[in-house]
Amino acid sequence: MHIRSQLFIHAPRWQRAHHGSLPKRRIPAHTASWLFEPGSLTQRLRQLYGERFNVVLLKQSWEKPGSEEARQLKLQPGHRAIIREVALQNGPQPVVVARSIIPAKTLRGADRRLANLGSRPLGHILFANPQLRRLQLQLAQVDHRDWKPDLFAGRRPPTAVWGRRSLYSLGPGHMLLVAEFFLPSLFCRL
Repeated sequence: MHIRSQLFIHAPRWQRAHHGSLPKRRIPAHTASWLFEPGSLTQRLRQLYGERFNVVLLKQSWEKPGSEEARQLKLQPGHRAIIREVALQNGPQPVVVARSIIPAKTLRGADRRLANLGSRPLGHILFANPQLRRLQLQLAQVDHRDWKPDLFAGRRPPTAVWGRRSLYSLGPGHMLLVAEFFLPSLFCRL
């Protein structure tokens, strides 16, 4: 399925993490620790990179999510949401890229600030919310041919990239979808 994205050409094929269809033995151990990280990815990256950690906003606009994304969020066909794509970086080097879908109904009350994050990390706001709950975790492996080459300075990554997608609740009726992809550059330092 094609979706409008600065990250990939085709939407990833997500599978529930707890189903036997994605055995952990297929996932490299160093990657699995990131895929199954229960806490804030932002905090973990800040601990790893210190002051070199930064967020680069690649895209943020009101759009129709992909049909599968809309289904996950229980959105009616045609409803728009904020679609935000960022690169989480070690200095100038992207180590994680992320795509977040934030429906309009989530942007009420204190959660309105999610609409104006700019280059601030989403995780900083999410994990400060005491009502935050992960409702679902899915995994996908994106083939190297499916990434947009612009994301990697004209070259695609040499291997497939693992990602996770979390469906979060910030309270009744306030859901969002966050997909994070762990680039090979993340593991060069580990």
